[in-house]
This record gives sequence, structure tokens and C-alpha cells, in this order.
Amino acid sequence: MTDQAEPQTSGAATEEDVVAYLKAHPEFFVGQSDLLRTLTLPHDSGRAISLVERQVHLFREQRDMLRHELGELIEIARHNDRLFEKSKRLLTQVIEARTITEMASVIDDSIRGDFGLDAASLIIFEQGTLKPDADTSAAEGALVRVNRKEAETLLGSLLEGQRAVCGQFRIDQRAFLFPQRDTPIASVALVPLRHGDLLGLFAIGSQQSGYFDESMGSMFLSYLSDTLSRLLPPLMARHSQLEPVSDRVAESR
Repeated sequence: MTDQAEPQTSGAATEEDVVAYLKAHPEFFVGQSDLLRTLTLPHDSGRAISLVERQVHLFREQRDMLRHELGELIEIARHNDRLFEKSKRLLTQVIEARTITEMASVIDDSIRGDFGLDAASLIIFEQGTLKPDADTSAAEGALVRVNRKEAETLLGSLLEGQRAVCGQFRIDQRAFLFPQRDTPIASVALVPLRHGDLLGLFAIGSQQSGYFDESMGSMFLSYLSDTLSRLLPPLMARHSQLEPVSDRVAESR
């Protein structure tokens, strides 16, 4: 004898047919209150619930999720508002600074006070060449004057871009960016200051090793660096004119 498969009933609806039909006719249960009451679904608690109860449960879950997302958005908006006020106050003070030293002091006070970070450095490249017996770098609080060639040798590709670079950096690089510190800096946000040519660097440091990383946004640093890059040239010109005075007095003696 030859085995023969039982013929399938052509009129029987499959589960897929029912799903497709209900998707095509979402209003099917309208007016089917008796049917809705007889339909049951398993619940997390183990008991069966009606389709209406299940729908109410889903609506409540969606409501709670939307409330949570709304709360997060409100908190982000408040954080951005506080950041904007701090940034506006800092930029106003930077614009009003009359010397590079005053500018660096204002930045240092704001970064450590308003923003709660551990260190800030405004690093400018000395014009011309330094004397052979002179120190290659000099720090005056948050203002650090360095030889450009030394910075290029030590920092390399970190000076090539225009956007902020965030990370832990090498120990010698951190020491170069934040000299004369008793407590070492663990992570850094560094942005080159350009106005045509490379004028210097602006660096912010934290003692937390993971505070600054590559995924961090840099909008605030971009705003600040753009402002500094436009304010620095006249201040640097005045700075270079004032510095040689003491040298000329010493040479005349």
C-alpha cells in the first residue's frame, strides 16, 4: 500500500489568516463586547485576564514610559539652561578682559567655580624664538606661555584639528598642559585656538580618569574657543609689546 497524506481542509483559517484579518480590520471588535469578555490572555501574575484588561495594562505601561521620558527631557532642558547661563557669564567676562593674564584668570575661576572642574589652562605660543638659556615654558596661574616647537613635538597630531579632543593623554602631555600642580590631572579636553594661524591651546582637566572621553560633546568648548581665537590676537600683540620693557631696562644698566 502507498501512504497518502490526508488532504487539508481548504476552508480552514490558519493563525496567520486570523492575524492578517484583524490587522486589516482593526475595528472588528467594535460592538463585540460579549466576545471581548470571553477572550483571555496570560498575565505576569499567572492568572488569565480579559483582552480589555490587557489593553488597559498596556496603556498604563505606555503612560508610565512617556512620563519617564518627559521627566528626562525636562531635566535635560534644565541642565542646558544652567549650562547656558554659566557659559554666557564666562563669555561676557572673557570679552571684558583687558589682558591675557586677566582672561586666563577669569577662565580659571569659572571652570573651577561655576563648572566644578579641577583645572583650566590658556596656553599661548611665544612669538619669536626664546633665548637658549631661557625656560621653554612659563606658567602664570592658568596662563601658560610655551615654545611652539616644544608643543608640536610633545602633542603632535593633537594640534592638527580644530575640534576638541578628549581623553586621558600621556602623563608628560598632561604635565605640559597643566604645570605646577600638586594633584595630577587624569583626563583632559583640549582644543586648539586658531585665527588663521595656530595661536595656542585651551585645556580643561579633571582628576577623574573617565570624566573626559572621546564620546563627549564639544559644543561649549567650540563656542569658547571661537571667542578666544578672535580675542587673543590683539591681546597677544599688546602682551609682546609690554614684555620686552623689562629686558630693555636691564640692558641699559
